[in-house]
Amino acid sequence: MADYNSQVIEKKWQAYWEKNQIFNAKVDVSKPKFYSLDMFPYPSGAGLHVGHPLGYIASDIITRYKRLQGFNVLHPMGYDSFGLPAEQYAIQTGQHPAVTTEENIRRYAEQLKNIGFAFDWDKEVRTSDPAYYRWTQWIFMQLFNSYYDKDEDKAKSIDSLIAKFEKNGNAGVNAVCDEDTTEFSAEDWISFSKEKQQEILLKYRLTFLAETTVNWCAVLGTVLSNDEVKDGFSERGGHLVERKKMMQWSMRITAYADRLLRGLDTVEWTEPIKEMQRNWIGKSKGAEIVFQVKGHDKQIKVFTTRIDTIYGVTYLALAPEHDYVEDLITEDQRTKAEAYVEVAKNRSERDRMTDVKTISGAFTGSYAINPFNGEEIQIWIADYVLAGYGTGAVMAVPAHDERDYNFAKHFGLEIRQVIEGSMEEGSFPGKGGTIINSDILSGMEMQAAMDKAIEFVEERKIGKGKIQFRMRDAIFTRQRYWGEPLPVYFKDGLPYLIEEKDLPLVLPEVDKYLPTEDGEPPLARAKNWNYKTAEGEFQLERSTMPGWAGSSWYFFRYMDPKNETQFVDQEIAKYWGAVDLYIGGAEHATGHLLYSRFWTKFLFDIGVVNIEEPFQKMINQGMIQGRSNFVYRIKGSNKFVSLGLKDDYETSAMHVDVNIVHNDQLNLDKFKAWRPDLADAEFILEDGKYICGAEVEKMSKSKYNVVNPDDIIERYGADTLRLYEMFLGPLEQFKPWNTNGIDGVSKFLKKLWKLYHDSNGEVSISNEAPSKEELKTLHKTIKKTEEDLENYSFNTSVASFMICVNELTALKCNKIEILEPLAILISPYAPHIAEELWAILGNEKSIIYASFPEFKEEFLVENSHEYPVSINGKMRTKLSLSLSLTKEEIEKAALEDEIVQKWLEGNTPKKMIVVPGKIVNIVI
Repeated sequence: MADYNSQVIEKKWQAYWEKNQIFNAKVDVSKPKFYSLDMFPYPSGAGLHVGHPLGYIASDIITRYKRLQGFNVLHPMGYDSFGLPAEQYAIQTGQHPAVTTEENIRRYAEQLKNIGFAFDWDKEVRTSDPAYYRWTQWIFMQLFNSYYDKDEDKAKSIDSLIAKFEKNGNAGVNAVCDEDTTEFSAEDWISFSKEKQQEILLKYRLTFLAETTVNWCAVLGTVLSNDEVKDGFSERGGHLVERKKMMQWSMRITAYADRLLRGLDTVEWTEPIKEMQRNWIGKSKGAEIVFQVKGHDKQIKVFTTRIDTIYGVTYLALAPEHDYVEDLITEDQRTKAEAYVEVAKNRSERDRMTDVKTISGAFTGSYAINPFNGEEIQIWIADYVLAGYGTGAVMAVPAHDERDYNFAKHFGLEIRQVIEGSMEEGSFPGKGGTIINSDILSGMEMQAAMDKAIEFVEERKIGKGKIQFRMRDAIFTRQRYWGEPLPVYFKDGLPYLIEEKDLPLVLPEVDKYLPTEDGEPPLARAKNWNYKTAEGEFQLERSTMPGWAGSSWYFFRYMDPKNETQFVDQEIAKYWGAVDLYIGGAEHATGHLLYSRFWTKFLFDIGVVNIEEPFQKMINQGMIQGRSNFVYRIKGSNKFVSLGLKDDYETSAMHVDVNIVHNDQLNLDKFKAWRPDLADAEFILEDGKYICGAEVEKMSKSKYNVVNPDDIIERYGADTLRLYEMFLGPLEQFKPWNTNGIDGVSKFLKKLWKLYHDSNGEVSISNEAPSKEELKTLHKTIKKTEEDLENYSFNTSVASFMICVNELTALKCNKIEILEPLAILISPYAPHIAEELWAILGNEKSIIYASFPEFKEEFLVENSHEYPVSINGKMRTKLSLSLSLTKEEIEKAALEDEIVQKWLEGNTPKKMIVVPGKIVNIVI
């Protein structure tokens, strides 16, 4: 083969890898294991753009490198295939979501294979496959049949809890449960009806039904997570979202809050991601205290981290969703307060947390009594208070909290200082300091005052010291069709599990994918969506699991994807252990990553896996941004002027498809064919070309800057795409895609190819021993590549390859001792050309079975030095001398040099300065 033909080479080796199942992983205890994982994609109809493969390429490079080091590598791929887009398309077209999902997966798989990833396709999973979600349902059942024992700090079987109830009631049970759980004796438990017992157990189960405030989108007909809502509207479709109370399944992730915090100290993640999780979990030490409402039998429970400031409270603030709001609004405040509540409660928690500038609220008309001094304080409604954090009520201390201060200033409420310090401008937070104006606490330092105040409320049984978490239990249902059915039926209004032998509970057929006319979820449209038991036929749960269910454990299923009797064989799970390298976006920090960690810890507790943390090392790749191109239309015409001339005319900029632009030069014919209205376009050119403007923006269809990897591969090859994406910059950084720079990478691969061929394109490899310079070039590249791969610094390796090939080209190197290890070095980055070159060198087995070249320091050690020789301060010549020579030997060699003798003209130097390994200076 004379010329480098990427199309032929890449198809050849992709077919070879697939036929020989090169990357299929099996347990091999004789080798160390390496489990590399990418956050698996949702297969959208649009397919991949060039930004998507960035992390996949990086992980692929590492897995190929680890194989060369002798590791047994598991590198799987699958699809998070339950998703709202497929369901919305089904609603619009009537086509079953499974059909579009299958089409999208086929497209994704084709694109991924074209890029040459070393995936073990035999282990592919799909969350929408009943064989997969059978085990998601099984995990749900284990959670339902478990509770969290605080004494043992782990999940345990609900049967062991029932045994405790039968023996001693719940008085001595130290378990995570609903706050309104009442005390009962063993006699009480035995006397309770089965229905009453089930109601009590729901207060302890790790997955449970409860009335919860949710984000309800009527148009989409489903509950949305906070991340799916922006400014009161759904992120998908922009539909109105309201906050309302609904009966929902939830997961008691809060039981694991402390363990989730502690586990962060055991993983190699970036500090920003760890901090995001710590903040989301939000552990706070403080106190819970009750305020009696004046003229009511109601008491408002408040959690505070600063009970030492209790004498500075000048009002209470309730979340708009607080259970007491409606009862506490007096008739004279009703119109105004209810109107405020209606607006405020429909703002998402995310918006309310981040919007610190908007100050709004309404007075209820009611008053609370401060239990420390008996003072009457106003009760307000304020949307800066969140129902999901603490108790949904805040004791406001405006002098020492910024949000309370701003609220009090806005509504003219009292601001009372209770911590010593300057309050000239705004509130004074007072992280320490002496307490003042506080009766029994005055004169104390902060911690002493807190201890005293907690002692006060506990003695009077109006409060207690408490640890609080910001994180709430995770809502686990969506009123959608395209999701995992919950393995639950209802009898007398209470939930029961179906029998395990009846798994998987498969999605039924429905006539439409919309909610019913009376607002029931789409599954209510299914015929006979019931479960038969010996006692009769009962309605199955009509909601489905959320999108995060299947992605919370998929990393275990990859290990053993065809197992029909277990979700993963325990010995296989023990061998592969935790994921050694996980690459994905930072946007999943408080969703997928937390849920996966929660489920892993639970599965560890029940003894079916042997790890508590699923992802040992994680890298969050940055985003490849789009580089948009613009043409400039002369206003009022269909004439376009080139970038350099646009200031001479009155123009408006227009996005143009970047795929018809090359090196910022517009293809005029393709532009005219791009849209019908441009068929008669005219152009004002500069130097015979139309030059487009450019700007870095988010890659998006609306900006016509989406680049399809298929187009790049067709033009340049997959190896060029892989190298170029790595060459753009550090993996973690955001960087613009600029096709203008890809030519250089393409030329590099052609130059690499030529190293192995003569000027006629024939293979030309020499068995001669390499020169010192050739060995030096190779080994500095080995050293650099190994360091970069260990540090996940991919872009600098590409640069070192280019330098290496340039140096070897200049040396006219065709030595097999150099070119063979060079092919291995480059193979993780550009595997197709490396395989072809490896075969050209006479190797029969795939390069994947080679060993990573050993770096030898001796080839970088210099044994000679080129001395600059100066005569009377001017450099006249250079001498290459051994570094082993003594000072006297260097002097002798310099004086014997012909050029030096010419300048000496037979004279003896007045002075000679010799610095071994540096310079020779002669004075005459």
